[in-house]
Amino acid sequence: MEIAPIPHDLVQHLAALRQEAPSLTIAQTHALAEQYGVPIATVERAALEAHLAPERYIRNLGTVGWEGQRQLLEATVAVVGAGGLGGWIIEGLARMGVGHLILVDGDRFAENNLNRQLGCTERTLGLPKVEVLAQRLAEVNAATRVTPHPLWLTEENAASLLQGAQVVVDALDSLPARYLLQRVARTLGIPMVHGAIAGYTGQVMTIFPGDPGLEALYGKTPPTERGIERTLGNPTATPMMISAWEIHEVVKLITGRGQPLRNRLLILDAEHGEMTELTLAP
Repeated sequence: MEIAPIPHDLVQHLAALRQEAPSLTIAQTHALAEQYGVPIATVERAALEAHLAPERYIRNLGTVGWEGQRQLLEATVAVVGAGGLGGWIIEGLARMGVGHLILVDGDRFAENNLNRQLGCTERTLGLPKVEVLAQRLAEVNAATRVTPHPLWLTEENAASLLQGAQVVVDALDSLPARYLLQRVARTLGIPMVHGAIAGYTGQVMTIFPGDPGLEALYGKTPPTERGIERTLGNPTATPMMISAWEIHEVVKLITGRGQPLRNRLLILDAEHGEMTELTLAP
């Protein structure tokens, strides 16, 4: 993502505000963006550098720190799939303060999405998922720039759609599509955060270029059919559970804090209250 320069006068203004209060409100942020003719994210970056905390991120700082929050604001993340997993991931990343989100999904909301997909309401049925979520994010965090692509990811368009992303998130629902996404992430030289769900169970793993990744789980050629979710279904809370882990993986990758699930598959079983970790050979 192209990072806008911070005007020196804005820095001085924020330093003066810091003498009056320890945090910056949303109203102040919008007013400063208008006054100095800069994006809202630029005001927030400048505030963080001045250690004047934007109110919206105060509860983040204890975990990611001042520098980590700035890194999030300057990051570009691509989320492929805007359904059960993707909707919660997209919203969570915006609330964490990721500066640019690329959304890719050619699907529209249907009635059977109402039980689990963020953005799906009786009013939005039939509308493109990525466009609905882009509109929602404008209300959640105006500092997050959203680039929605109401398209299916293909061999032909994948590299151009994901160009510029530091991390790509797998929120898909078929193995062939996941293998395609993994190939593109390797070509672009960026990590892919993988997640999948079925019934009460889900799995998460972060795959770096050069890692065995999905092939270590399913072989060199992916099965052509969709997985066991066809039988077990997708209850409301399972995508919330797995998307939370995927969000944390993205945050760790961007900020460099914590240990990513690299060459480790984490399996969460909410039905039996069990967690299993499988180590993959690097």
